[in-house]
Amino acid sequence: MDTGRVPAVRRAVTTAAAAALLLAGCAAGPAPGGAPSSVPGETPWAGPAPALEVEAVVEDLELAWDVAPLPGGGVLVTERGGRLLVHDDRGTREVAADLGDLFVGSEAGLMGLALAPDFERSRELFLCHAAQEDGRPRDVRVTRWRLAGDASAAERTGTVVDGIPLSSGRHSGCRLLVAPDGTLVVGTGDAAQAGNPQDPDSLGGKTLRVALDGSVPADNPFADRAGDAALVHTLGHRNVQGLAVQPGTGTLWSAEHGPDADDEVNVLVPGGNYGWDPGPGYDESVPMTDRQAFPDAIGTAWSSGRPTRATSGAVFLEGEQWGPWDGALAVAELKNTGVAVHRVDGREITGTARMAELEDTWGRLRSLALDADGALWVTTSNGEGDAVLRVAPRSAG
Repeated sequence: MDTGRVPAVRRAVTTAAAAALLLAGCAAGPAPGGAPSSVPGETPWAGPAPALEVEAVVEDLELAWDVAPLPGGGVLVTERGGRLLVHDDRGTREVAADLGDLFVGSEAGLMGLALAPDFERSRELFLCHAAQEDGRPRDVRVTRWRLAGDASAAERTGTVVDGIPLSSGRHSGCRLLVAPDGTLVVGTGDAAQAGNPQDPDSLGGKTLRVALDGSVPADNPFADRAGDAALVHTLGHRNVQGLAVQPGTGTLWSAEHGPDADDEVNVLVPGGNYGWDPGPGYDESVPMTDRQAFPDAIGTAWSSGRPTRATSGAVFLEGEQWGPWDGALAVAELKNTGVAVHRVDGREITGTARMAELEDTWGRLRSLALDADGALWVTTSNGEGDAVLRVAPRSAG
């Protein structure tokens, strides 16, 4: 579950401020400027780290979910309750969008957001949201929208994927990522229904790969199967909350929630099974990656062990301003209220540090996105008083 409501602390944090909090005993975690993680079983990543400036760009939100930087400046933001917002040099305002079919409950609502590769020309974007019919949960779906030139409104122009399982709203996913090849990758949850992750005909507990027009890419691993199964990219997941593309390789990575142990960061192998199978009866005591039941299950690149951290949004940091963190995988955490920074060597995670300036300061952190200048945008998810943060190495201005 990730529905907890925690009072947000809204402040601009510099390295000096983080140091003062730590010295005063008001914040837990590593020393300012980044420090190795001290989690048992996790390899620490010691050494220098960039000093970060943190600015609250948008405030007074409620359950902010995703954020997408806009070409030329500004960002779009989703709130789980159903608002699409834009922030630019004209301030923050709501984008008029007809979401009359939205279902909001438990962890479900308006969630993932992605811009089309040709957004500057087409003004096209994608939203992932839960849908209802006659007040009852129906499914989770990905819809296509066109944003007006002045960002005052967005018009729904079609449905890309529907039929992603939805129950009470628990384990609803739903992360969106436009891959370098122009396809849309969708991270889904298992809807807390035991049969979904291993069912090839279910879109729950999967990552999906779909063309932007909703068609099946010919090179999908199960493209020759009938119906929804043709969209499946990987299976055997519990609740995929983060998707990221590794710079220079195009390799897809995911972050997902475990039960009471083993949140995971995974390298996504087309057609791979990641070993989650909680049936019968939705037994959450089974392993996240059950190699006994599924000997060919793909092993995880990183696991939290116990307790979990509620890993969420993920993005690779890029740019020389990030210093030794250039090329590292940043993963937001809802329970740990911070951002882990994983050193990646090929397809292995070899060390972990943390962004000290975000540690235990802003509450639960949901989504991460990088803008064209390499600055990191972060949404908080505390239930009230939420914010959109811009985080940048100090040297980058």
